[in-house]
Amino acid sequence: MPSSVGYLIGAIVLSAGLFFGLWWILVSGGDEAPWLPAGLAASVVLLVALSAREVVMRRAWTRYLLENGIQQKPSSRSRSSSRSQKKGFSASLHSAALRAIQKQSSAADRPGSAPELHLDVAQLCHDYLASTDEAIRSGSHGSEKGIALRASQDRVRALHRHHLLTWARGQSQLLTYEAQQRARTSDKIETATRALDCLDSALRIYPDEADLSESRVAIEGFIASVKVAHWVELAERSAFKGHYRRAIDRYRDALFYLNQDAVKEDVRTAGTQKIEREIEKLKARLRPANGTHQRNTEDSGPNND
Repeated sequence: MPSSVGYLIGAIVLSAGLFFGLWWILVSGGDEAPWLPAGLAASVVLLVALSAREVVMRRAWTRYLLENGIQQKPSSRSRSSSRSQKKGFSASLHSAALRAIQKQSSAADRPGSAPELHLDVAQLCHDYLASTDEAIRSGSHGSEKGIALRASQDRVRALHRHHLLTWARGQSQLLTYEAQQRARTSDKIETATRALDCLDSALRIYPDEADLSESRVAIEGFIASVKVAHWVELAERSAFKGHYRRAIDRYRDALFYLNQDAVKEDVRTAGTQKIEREIEKLKARLRPANGTHQRNTEDSGPNND
């Protein structure tokens, strides 16, 4: 693990440098109280640095507890003694890892927490379940400790389900909202597809979650509506420029995306009727033009009389 003293010294030096740098700039600008904004900025940087290290080190320590101590080889001097020490050491590691998971779970469940915190807890739960499964298969625990370990696995499985589903819901909602705010069609589709990926990753593990399936259908409908709106806009531009055949083709592209299963039935029906009316209008504009062109061709032909 990295040195705490070195990290703290680096953070303090960085904050002090920021303080004196801002203080000198503000003094040069004639500020009456340059120390106040400079001190505030330096304090914020120091607090962010300390908080970031706390989060990173907590995750690193939990992973360390999960990944070490389970496969220690017995000593050549006393195999039975080493085996008993290994059991106690492994059990203590699992207990400490379980406490760390429960602590991070409580932090992630606080109101306003970011969805990424739930994903971190779900990953820690996955690592814990993998390590305890290996310990149970190896038979390194007695019957009583094995029962306790299986009971802890049940609690961790429940935490894994809760946090993974919470992350999938929260992250997909954030990405869907972000997609709605995007200006370009490609950006809307790309961001909404990332939301689908979040839901799919959770549905692969918990396929029976009906609300996730409903959210997935809703996002697919949003993507289809974006594509329909895109092709309708292109068709309207072509019609405005007098390119009627191109406009009809683009309206038909819009119909293709409109008739996908993700689009609601009422929306599909209303949209299809509107687009088909526009196609008929364009076809009507094409008929007189074709007829006029044919008459002009006949009139300009050779006169045998």
